Amino acid sequence: MDGVPRVPEQRRAERSAALRFCVLGPVRAWRGEEPLPTGSPQQRALLAALLLREGRTATASELIDALWGEEPPSQALAALRTYASRLRKVLDAGVLVSESGGYAVRGLGEGALDLGAAQDLATEAEKARAAGDLHRARTLLDRALHLWDGEPLAGVPGPYAEAQRVRLHEWRLQLLESRLDMDLEQGCHSEAVSELTALTAAHPLRERLRELLMLALYRSGRQAEALAVYADTRRLLADELGVDPRPELRELQQRILRADPALAQPSAPAPEPSVTPVRPAQLPATVPDFTGRAAFVAELGTMLASADGRVMAVSALAGIGGVGKTTLAVHVAHHARTAFPDGQLYADLQGAGQRAAEPETVLGSFLRALGTADSAIPDSLEERAALYRSVLDGRRVLVLLDNARDAAQVRPLLPGTEGCAALVTSRVRMVDLAGAHLVDLDVMSPEEALQLFTRIVGEERVASEREAALDVVAACGFLPLAIRIAASRLAARRTWTVSVLAAKLADERRRLDELQAGDLAVKATFELGYGQLEPAQARAFRLLGLADGPDISLAAAAAVLDLPVEDTEDLLESLVDTSLLESAAPGRYRFHDLVRLYARACAERDERPPGERDAAMSRLLDFYLATAAGVYAIERPGDRLVDHLEETAVPGLVFPDRRAAQDWLYAEAVPLLACVRQSSGGTTLRRAVDLLWAAVDLAESGANSKEYEAAGAALRDAARAARDSRAEGRACLVLANARHWSGQFGQADLEARQALALSEAAADPLPCCWAANILGAFAFYQSRYAEAEEHLERAIADFRACGDLSGAAAALCNLSRLHLQTGRADSAVDLARQGTEMYEGLGHLLKAANGHYALGMALGKNGQPADATEHLRQALHVFRTSRQRLWEGMTLFRLAEVDLLAQRPAQAAANAEMALTPLREIGGEWRRGNVLTLLGKALDGIGQAGRARVCWQEALEIYERSNSPEAADVRTLLAPAHAT
Repeated sequence: MDGVPRVPEQRRAERSAALRFCVLGPVRAWRGEEPLPTGSPQQRALLAALLLREGRTATASELIDALWGEEPPSQALAALRTYASRLRKVLDAGVLVSESGGYAVRGLGEGALDLGAAQDLATEAEKARAAGDLHRARTLLDRALHLWDGEPLAGVPGPYAEAQRVRLHEWRLQLLESRLDMDLEQGCHSEAVSELTALTAAHPLRERLRELLMLALYRSGRQAEALAVYADTRRLLADELGVDPRPELRELQQRILRADPALAQPSAPAPEPSVTPVRPAQLPATVPDFTGRAAFVAELGTMLASADGRVMAVSALAGIGGVGKTTLAVHVAHHARTAFPDGQLYADLQGAGQRAAEPETVLGSFLRALGTADSAIPDSLEERAALYRSVLDGRRVLVLLDNARDAAQVRPLLPGTEGCAALVTSRVRMVDLAGAHLVDLDVMSPEEALQLFTRIVGEERVASEREAALDVVAACGFLPLAIRIAASRLAARRTWTVSVLAAKLADERRRLDELQAGDLAVKATFELGYGQLEPAQARAFRLLGLADGPDISLAAAAAVLDLPVEDTEDLLESLVDTSLLESAAPGRYRFHDLVRLYARACAERDERPPGERDAAMSRLLDFYLATAAGVYAIERPGDRLVDHLEETAVPGLVFPDRRAAQDWLYAEAVPLLACVRQSSGGTTLRRAVDLLWAAVDLAESGANSKEYEAAGAALRDAARAARDSRAEGRACLVLANARHWSGQFGQADLEARQALALSEAAADPLPCCWAANILGAFAFYQSRYAEAEEHLERAIADFRACGDLSGAAAALCNLSRLHLQTGRADSAVDLARQGTEMYEGLGHLLKAANGHYALGMALGKNGQPADATEHLRQALHVFRTSRQRLWEGMTLFRLAEVDLLAQRPAQAAANAEMALTPLREIGGEWRRGNVLTLLGKALDGIGQAGRARVCWQEALEIYERSNSPEAADVRTLLAPAHAT
């Protein structure tokens, strides 16, 4: 680091260890945590000059030149002595010393000066980088850069301070470039684009920053923008300096033009995480009495061992239900664990059920297990699969995919990287799974079946009744699952003999289904286990099998069974002991898919009276509705929706705080939506619609928006078929909201109109209020301002009439945006303030953020950028902590708008870049087009006209696909006259 001020290790004075100084910002001093007065600007200039002398003595004439330059005051020497005397009184004894007619600062402790600490960190970073440890080098540089607190030597006068400022500023830029270079080496190109965009705007002639920006854009898949940066740079250098770009920049442009494969990849591996990598160990427990299958164990073990040095080893096990695919796969996986030191992943893909697990859902759980934060998990299947493969790169992980439906479900879940392996079980042979090693698993041999039976029941009991034991395993069709269940029942009942069990199985009425091919072969075994249950256990088994969700929580199960939680847990744990139920996690239970089907058959056959089945599902729906209503009330205090929901006979859960309520809602999203779909008929229809309305955060956050929208469409159709205008109106309103948030404005508008007409006909007031509010928003989007104002004024009046101040606040904020668009800025600010104050008066944290959002927009357009930014940042904080990805993105977009109005194009570009990330996942193409248009304007404002045109062109394509009126504005921006 040539030319960088150095601070050598200095001798400590007796008291100097507690002194600290800052020059990488305003010149300040502390003793411990106590700030010390540093005096006038000239006195601070003296302190800075001495600190930067690295302990050397500065003569009086040198210090006078440093403070005043060539024209010092007549009493400069006296003033210098006064400043030194005052500093000596403030500092510890022996720190400021007089020597040879000058002064020096001595005896500071290690790390006492921020510049010295920064220099030490930079040196260590250089060493780490030379040793190939890029992650540590980047971390050290980041720590060094964080020591800057604004402009170095801020407010310090004199030529010496000015020269040091320039040098320290240049050094900081060098550190930034080094850190950004390492970011790109480690594959963090997408994250670097926003920072580099702002830096190139602030330092337009710094070619190294332009080079890094081009590389980051290219690796982010934005080749046109990367080339546009080069064009902007060449034009700027020619206009300002009359020179061409340096050779490195020209070479990079050529490599981008020819799509050099080496350019697309970082030159170093991704940085290691700052914490210990997560090592998942998700394999279910292997059975201690695993029996036989020696040839298959050896074959599969050999395949897994071949993963070392291959791209991937995949083995797919196929066979009928109950043949032991899972047991074999788990056993083999446990034996192979040492070959996969980075962990093992497991997922039940539920391929035998009516609703198999979605690959994107499984990928989400895998990414979390591998240490990926929720906020970093993308929404689409393709992006999740890509991130999953990236996270596994360089690791040796075994993936066990159980009960797969088909190859299409499996493909996105395969690691695809060298050193990893996958085991897949399914009822079908996956001949279309490229590269897979296929294994067809048949029933056990008689010898293996008897051995398994003996291990479970006990040698003594079987030895005396060998023939009866052979009869039992034969009656079980030599299916491992059937044998295991039968033997476990026998082992748990010491008063039975093997002959008793054999006699029971000899009854063809009980084993006929078991002896058939396919899934029904297991049914007799389930019947045997079911027949041994106590009445309370059998009832729980039957009724819990009715719910469609992939699993069920203990609290929800208690509602189904109409029992206290403690009694429910005892029953469920006893069913786990019988292997008829699985413990998915503490407090959560699930059926094997075949067992669930059998449990439902038992419910249809045995449940008396038959109406108890409907009553159980009604209680589950009530539980979800009551709990979701409680979550809604916590999130939206003062909102009257909870007073307009259908009554429930089952109480919901009570949460200690907002965070716990949110956690429940997102954890229960899949079972809750399954319950909604299952309750779309008869007396449960209206409650199902209300449950979907109360669980609105699942759609607005984007977490489960697709499933939510599908459930809404199903309820609307069911209500229409039932000619229930109240339910249909509410379902249309729910669907309008879901499609609004996903950017389907045309369909959302139609649904909202239907909701208004149906709710008016049904005399259902609250949906009328919300429908009017939504229609006002849609009319506003489509520039039908008079119609929008009419709808919003009506919504405000109707909300007030219903006593729903929260809804009125929402409509006021929407009306504020309308006033803003139609040139009534002052009233727009007033309306937004009214809405925000109403929200805050209700204690409505989340919706108050919407108020601050509207107020920030209004203040920004009203020429008050500082106030606008403050309100928008308040909103942004709440949206982020509330997991509202749509509104997080929209708030960043509004911040960018304010930045552009305030003539801060670089900051506008940075915020617009950040807005694009969440709005790629939710919000629809129209909103993304708006952000791209604004980003182009910001880029144009910082001299990156080429990139700006690329953004505008993409926005134009979006608007033209949707026939949006904004297309005309973008065409104007792209017109040659604008470019000139």
